[in-house]
Amino acid sequence: MSTRAIYAYAWDIEETGVDAAVAAFKTLTLNTVTIAGSYHAGKFLRPHGEKGKVYFPQDGTVYFEPRADRYGRIKPVRNAMLDRDDIVARLAARTDIATNVWLVLLHNTLLGTTYPDATVENAFGDRYVYSLCPSHPDARAYGIGLARDAADRAGVTGLSIESPGFAPYAHGFHHEFALNKPNRWLENQLGLCFCDHCRDRFHKATGETIEPLRKRVAADITAYLGGDLDFPDDMAEAFWMADTRTDGEMKAFLDWRCTVVTSLVAEIRNAVSREKTVAIIPSVARPTAGAWYEGSDLKALADAAGTIEACFYENSATRIAADAFDVKRRLGGVGRLRGILRPAWPDLESSNDLLEALHALRRLGIEDVAFYNWGHLRRRNLRWIADAFDLLESLR
Repeated sequence: MSTRAIYAYAWDIEETGVDAAVAAFKTLTLNTVTIAGSYHAGKFLRPHGEKGKVYFPQDGTVYFEPRADRYGRIKPVRNAMLDRDDIVARLAARTDIATNVWLVLLHNTLLGTTYPDATVENAFGDRYVYSLCPSHPDARAYGIGLARDAADRAGVTGLSIESPGFAPYAHGFHHEFALNKPNRWLENQLGLCFCDHCRDRFHKATGETIEPLRKRVAADITAYLGGDLDFPDDMAEAFWMADTRTDGEMKAFLDWRCTVVTSLVAEIRNAVSREKTVAIIPSVARPTAGAWYEGSDLKALADAAGTIEACFYENSATRIAADAFDVKRRLGGVGRLRGILRPAWPDLESSNDLLEALHALRRLGIEDVAFYNWGHLRRRNLRWIADAFDLLESLR
């Protein structure tokens, strides 16, 4: 049977009640809840929230009782909700719906602020506290421990792991501010990590040093910010792509980053029981092919984990189908491909849009889908899910 999942937060389920929430999920013909087990901060508008419409979650915490012996120096921080209830445990104890745990792995400002030495370091030595570096042994031990801890619970069927790699510069902190026009070339140069552990691992893997590249990246950024030019978007894109193709040191560095993330995912897969699925959400990039910048080699990750769960966050069935086609061809038959859709603005803005998207995925052989996110969706948008599946079945 194919997976039909709904992403959800513990606070939304707690407010509604576990029994009522599961009943609502099943009414939508869903068979799985993908519950946030670890999460970052946010400011969330909740259309059907009963105890307020805007919610600020506690930053960087876990929503299940962590076991300290699973971790090294970096340990998770338990969410205060656990003093009242353990929603993950209550869902996992049920037999009428599958419980998949969603882990935001290395994007964690609370832990990055506490352990800044384990975070990404740019070419100037600035630390990005929102992003633990996948090269750092303590960050890796935390990620492996978190996955094992979440999966090793009765009733949990698997994991969906987000942010296992190098976070882009533009996806990070709250209230981000700059008085210069952003562009992809600048942001990608700023997003590269040159911390000691990246230096050491790169040298051990290649025999080369990344110091010349670091100096050149720092000089290029300094020259750009000190000048009077704003790169047009299309030119910035071309400049960056040229750097990745003609700069041998840059290409080698970016290729090496993929081996770092793949090895971390492989270690996670080995630490988690084979009875539990491990799906990797590979990227915040749109389309998914841009995942390589974060160190996400789609085929290698599928081979290491078993499943890629791609965010098909596009505003038409045509664009969703194009992204899915591209991801599928990159996997080359390796692993399983699941898709995540948003049946609401800014993506799919009618029930027919959702039906067309699901039909497009089915034509590509993608039957496993999830919907993001129960607490964010208006009730009318939730109804689209059941309606679309009903109509989809009639088309078989």
